[in-house]
Amino acid sequence: MTSTDWPVYTPWAREHYGRGLEEGQTRGKAEGKAEGKAEGKAEEAAKMLLLVLAARDFDVPDDMRARIAACADVAQLEEWTSRAVTAQALQDLFSEPDAQRP
Repeated sequence: MTSTDWPVYTPWAREHYGRGLEEGQTRGKAEGKAEGKAEGKAEEAAKMLLLVLAARDFDVPDDMRARIAACADVAQLEEWTSRAVTAQALQDLFSEPDAQRP
């Protein structure tokens, strides 16, 4: 039996209210867990990108560091990391690849 802030008079209503409450809590926990995992992956991808840049002795300005840290798109962070491996300058990191290159 579940307690509520409003009176639930029938056993049927108590049962279904409680069931709905449990299902909502379960769904909410699952969604929260998925969001947390996605945020964690993005944070780790940003950290990896900054590590690659540091290993290449790039001095990353604060505005660029903030842009990297604020990015929640793991695919974009992975693309930037791939570019960071061969970039000649920090500007190459965010510039779009030349469409005419093979």
